[in-house]
Amino acid sequence: MLKNLTRLFRHVFESKYIKRLMGANLAIMLVASPFLPSYQTTDNEPVESVVVADPATPLTTVQGLQYPLEKYTLTQGFSLFHPAIDMATEFGTPIKPIEAGKVEAISHESYGYGNAVIVDHGNDLTSLYAHMSKVDVTEGEEVNVDTVLGEVGSTGHSTGNHLHLEIREHGIPVNPFTVLPLPKV
Repeated sequence: MLKNLTRLFRHVFESKYIKRLMGANLAIMLVASPFLPSYQTTDNEPVESVVVADPATPLTTVQGLQYPLEKYTLTQGFSLFHPAIDMATEFGTPIKPIEAGKVEAISHESYGYGNAVIVDHGNDLTSLYAHMSKVDVTEGEEVNVDTVLGEVGSTGHSTGNHLHLEIREHGIPVNPFTVLPLPKV
């Protein structure tokens, strides 16, 4: 059943005729609409909204992902041969992790990544920060979004001050812009 459903989705999404006729978004909605929850009333009376408040329960929020640098210039984007983004900024700028986690590895090389830190964020998500001038954390250290991992530099195979940021899901590099929030304008 699932295999047949997958074939149907693939057929609909890959059909040039359907895309041209209805547009890709409409094709997606037509196929997905039976699986989306809907709300129907049996009468035409307005539905009353009920707000439940419990003043004894405090609301807390957990900060999501963040950019490791406050100010930067994007000098190279994600591609097959460069599975990261390069963020140029001033030498010595503090680098913070994209999310809380545990320092998994630190390397000091005169080639490749140079001084680099890998942070494990759990749920098979890791981030790599490379070309650092200075590393301020130790392997196994728990870090939060305010922890300074180190400073921007130009170590390893680098042509100038920048942070090389790789984000990996299940060990596979992904485009950081698909994981990080939209940049502030």
